[in-house]
Amino acid sequence: MNAAAADPAGLAAIHAAAFTRPPPWPAAAIAQTLTTPGAFLCAAPDGFLIGRVLAGEAELLTLAVRPEARRHGIGRRLVAEFLRIAAGRGAETAFLEVAADNAAAIALYRAAGFAGAGRRRGYYGGAAAAPVDALVLSQPLTGFAPPS
Repeated sequence: MNAAAADPAGLAAIHAAAFTRPPPWPAAAIAQTLTTPGAFLCAAPDGFLIGRVLAGEAELLTLAVRPEARRHGIGRRLVAEFLRIAAGRGAETAFLEVAADNAAAIALYRAAGFAGAGRRRGYYGGAAAAPVDALVLSQPLTGFAPPS
């Protein structure tokens, strides 16, 4: 989906339903992110992913799926689309950060071919919650073939 065709308010509603930590992105943040260089949107009726490609690297910025629509392959399809677009735009490596306690997301990313690349201690957190580490995952895209 073209970033210009995105409805930031609708995307923000999906993000708010999907996240408590990290805090959900408001519509203004989504709209601003989609206008940054290299940004692109992968969207489905009950979920979306925002990524970007700059200087040969792709970054998965956020992936959100409505809780009631999870476990139906939406996240898997969005990640596969992200990887195809990133490789098509010349990215050699894809990166993402995921909360270390988000087992479902970690399983999704590992199934898509991502592997551990680092850890950011206490990356997610705030006054109301104990900090949680972020796992940095990466995947080489040179010679990339989309997962089936």
